[in-house]
Amino acid sequence: MRIIEGKLAGAGLRFCIVSPRSGGVAGEGLLIGAKDALLRHEVSHHGVDIVRTPGVWEAALAAKEAAITGRYDGIIVIGALCAGEREYLKILGNIASVGLAQRVPVTFGFQAAGPGGRDRDCSGADNEGFKAAVAAIEMANLLRQMRNEKGDVLDA
Repeated sequence: MRIIEGKLAGAGLRFCIVSPRSGGVAGEGLLIGAKDALLRHEVSHHGVDIVRTPGVWEAALAAKEAAITGRYDGIIVIGALCAGEREYLKILGNIASVGLAQRVPVTFGFQAAGPGGRDRDCSGADNEGFKAAVAAIEMANLLRQMRNEKGDVLDA
């Protein structure tokens, strides 16, 4: 039995962080957490692009465009969601489908927040932006291991 796992080594990898401006303080905390995780895992400042969208609804399209470019090893979508809004499940589904369609890891870190993104402190160990960035690094490395030079998936 062979086990294939991604490593948490970001040197040489490129990522795009999609971050809605509408997230307020909570959204900014998620962005700080994502950047922190990437830098701690040796991703260069030059290996990170940040795309700001007007709101959460536009994040899926921005993530898809970033994935289509082929410039990134992973896309990280973060944002603060207003608690109680069920339509956000559609947003999360749209974002997840981007990675499947483009064969690029797309991770997301969303946190429930009240008006203006003020409900929760998004810093520290519970930072969903940090967690999403770490997952993106691991998935980028996992897919590199699984693909041969022609881009085909190896038999595991």
